[in-house]
Amino acid sequence: MKKSSLRRTLSATAVAGGTAALMMAGIAGASAHVSVDPNKTAANSYALLTFGVPHGCGTSGTTKIAISLPEELTDATPTVNANWTVEKVTENLTEPRKLEDGTSITKRTSQIVYTAKAPLDPHMRDALVLSVKLPDAAGKTIYFPTYQTCETGKTDWIEIPKDGQSEDDLKSPAPAIAITPADAAGDHHAASTESTEQAAAVTDDGSQARSWAGLIAGIAGLGLGGAAFFRSRSAKPAVAKVDSK
Repeated sequence: MKKSSLRRTLSATAVAGGTAALMMAGIAGASAHVSVDPNKTAANSYALLTFGVPHGCGTSGTTKIAISLPEELTDATPTVNANWTVEKVTENLTEPRKLEDGTSITKRTSQIVYTAKAPLDPHMRDALVLSVKLPDAAGKTIYFPTYQTCETGKTDWIEIPKDGQSEDDLKSPAPAIAITPADAAGDHHAASTESTEQAAAVTDDGSQARSWAGLIAGIAGLGLGGAAFFRSRSAKPAVAKVDSK
């Protein structure tokens, strides 16, 4: 193989390696804060919201997660997690609110509070799942300010981006969901038990899993390419000797 070809091969290898490193850094950054992953976003639909708790406060384990519900929601059903106890916090409304079925309420659930039975190791993650009915608010983003308490210290994930800002501009962004238009057929049924069990077993969001899969595939391809290069170097064609007489 000519030197120029060798240089091109080594250059491509370096670029691929650098890309893999950047992908890993991006994945780590994307999972650095408490986030919410909904299985549905359609207006008026019943959805399972999976809140990922990726780490503690520095080196201190998490002892409590308090998830605040936006004003558009009146209630949420928490999924049981064996590692935590859970309770609902209610608040009085300033004026009665009429529901779709015609009834009125004077109180609503304002927070869901999960308390760890043992502090969550700061290097481990867990998932907390709520079942809610999303509001009739297509095109709107709703926020779930979340308060993380640790053995030492706390982190308030409550920042909401202003006009012109994105979540990436914030240090401690509040988990958020963008509501999409309602399904044509509608969604009049709550999430099934099977779906709830599946969501409760979630330890990561699907986008991150896909990122890892892509990264692994890229590294595997890089390894195969390197192996093929060295095989081609070692398998030089034999030169036949000519018997001169």
